[in-house]
This record gives sequence, C-alpha cells and structure tokens, in this order.
Amino acid sequence: MKTAKSDNSLNKQSSLNFADKSRQGGKKQADPSTVYAKNANSLGQHFQQGFSSQFAVFMFTAVLLLIFSALLATGIGSVDLSIADVAHTLLYCRGSSEGCEVSEISRQIVWELRMPRILMALITGAGLSVTGAILQSVTRNPLADPYLFGISSGASLGAVIVMASISTAVVSITVGALIGGILSVFLMLLLAGKAATNVERLLLSGVAVSFMLSAFTSLILYHSGPETAATLLFWLMGSFSNSQWSEIGLPLVVLVIGVSLFFIYRRWLLAIQAGDESAQTLGVPVNQLRLFMLVICAVITAVLVAHVGGIGFVGLMIPHISRFIVGPQIHRILLMALVLGGSFMIWVDVIARSLLDHQVLPVGIVTSALGSLFFFVILKHRSRIDSV
Repeated sequence: MKTAKSDNSLNKQSSLNFADKSRQGGKKQADPSTVYAKNANSLGQHFQQGFSSQFAVFMFTAVLLLIFSALLATGIGSVDLSIADVAHTLLYCRGSSEGCEVSEISRQIVWELRMPRILMALITGAGLSVTGAILQSVTRNPLADPYLFGISSGASLGAVIVMASISTAVVSITVGALIGGILSVFLMLLLAGKAATNVERLLLSGVAVSFMLSAFTSLILYHSGPETAATLLFWLMGSFSNSQWSEIGLPLVVLVIGVSLFFIYRRWLLAIQAGDESAQTLGVPVNQLRLFMLVICAVITAVLVAHVGGIGFVGLMIPHISRFIVGPQIHRILLMALVLGGSFMIWVDVIARSLLDHQVLPVGIVTSALGSLFFFVILKHRSRIDSV
C-alpha cells in the first residue's frame, strides 16, 4: 500500500513538474500560428473600432471647420467680402452673370484670385500633413517629416537648378523637383547602406542628406544674380501668390493617388506601428513597404514644393495634433490630418497676406513661427508632467 501511495505521489509530482515545464516552455516558444491568430484578431478589433461614433463626430466637426475656413478666408483680403456674398458667388456666379447678384469685380476676385490660392493651400496642407503622418508611422519616430529625410531639400534643389540654370521651356520646375526628391531618397538609402533597415540609421542618413542638399541650394543662390537670388529666396520660403487654376490639377491628382495607396496599405501600416518583428510575423514585407512609402512621400512632396516652394513644420505639427485628437490608429490619423492640414494652411495663408499692409509674407515664415511656438508649448507641458 505504501508503495502504491508513493508511486501515486510520484506520478502526481511528475505530472505537476511536467505541467510547470510546459507552461514555462509555452512562455518561451509560442506557436507561430497562434501568434498570428492573436495579432490578426487584435488588428481586426482595431479596425472594428476604427470608425466609432466619437471619431465620426470629430471628423464631422473638422470638415465643418474646413468649409467655414475656406468660405471665410475667401472673403478676407484687400477687398472684404461677406460669407453670404462668397457663397452666392460660388453657387450662382461660376460662368455667366445670369442670376449673379454680386459685382463683376467681386466675381473675378473670388474665382480668379482667391479660390485658386485657397485650393492650393488646402491641397498643400493636406499633402504635407499626410506625408508627415506616414513618415512618422513607418519610422516610428515622432519627429519624422519630409524635411528630416531630406525630401523637401532635394525637391527644392532640383527646382532651384531649373529656375536658375535651365530654361523652364526645356525642363519644368515640377520635373526638376521630382528628380531632386527621388535623388534625396536614393542618397539617403545609399548613405545608410546595409543598415537601411535600421530606422535610426535611416533617420541620421536623411538628416545628413538634408543638410548636404541645402548647402548646394545655398551655393546656387550665392552665385546667382541679385534679382534671381531674391526671386529664388522668396520662392524657397513658400508662397501661394502665383496659384492658378491650371496648376491645381497635378498636385490634386498626385495627392489623391498617394492617399489612396496609403489607405490600400493601411493594414500593413498599422502592423508596422507595433514593431518590425511583429509586422514580419504577420507576413508584412517591412523593408519593401518602408521604401515604397518613402518614394510615395517623395513624389507628393516634390510636386507640392515645385508649385508652392518650401514650407516647413506642417508635416510635423498636424500629425501630432491629429494623433492627440483621434488616437494612434493610422487610418484615423490620415483622415484627420487631411482635413486639419487643409484648414491650417488656409489660415496660415490668410495670416501671411493680412499681417502687413500692402505686403505678402512668405508662408514658410508663418509656419516656422507657429511650429516653434507649438513645440515650445509641448516641451513645457511635458516638463511639467515629468516634474510631477
């Protein structure tokens, strides 16, 4: 009987030890299919919660703000127009003067001068904000934006070379900026070398390329004539003064295609936010996706820079604000960044053309001032949190 009892106790003890070992082993080595299923379920839950009622309210409010901003900004200028006059002009005074109750001068001001400018500001703000959100997502760095990776510097250099040295009849400014933006991405990857899969190394390479290309741009400005240098310098600081209806088509098409691609790959972008290893577990080609996103962001930035010049801090500020409002999901951030970026740039343009009498400030000066103030407030807020 004692032998039987001892055998039973040994069997129980061995079974308990085996269970403990299996638990410990389960912690160290998980079944890949189980990990994939859990990650897939978590992603599914993210997307089921992606369009909640609260998010719908936020988006509806942001869209109303955008519409109100566009109408109000159209009426602000050397000749002030009421919102009612602006709305009537947009609805009834597009082509013929039949049914139009505003003057011909007001109609021309709205349709020929201010609407192209406001639409270009909206497209530019939305494009730079979305590219900043994507770059911050694929690199998991909150300071990533087109300027940090040298994309804007490369596009500016290509456009400046065309404007200063090559006739625009031979090569357009857009083509020059596009070549410069793609070249900056190529140089960044070349400088990173085999470590291009390392996000930190990629960021450092982007900063180095940005400073190098900015130095070449400054060299061209130095060797240009006074009039050419003044024109290039004003253009580099960004402006919507020369916006025309004929120039809106290309930036709009590029932005629509780019944003469509971002949403097509939104599941992969969401997976990469959890880390490269987690994304690779789900079958996401992390390196190829990151390179593809960099190229798309370079194309969007180059086209925008070619039309409006260099404008900083937009791709840095708006994604942070959007993330604070709607949370970390990339599809939410993209939608909110599109709307907030457009509204923000519209008001920046209003400030630029209304701050001084009979003068128009470069848009880049206003965005740099607001951007520095924004980060000053963020740093003070975080310092108070850390002190507590």
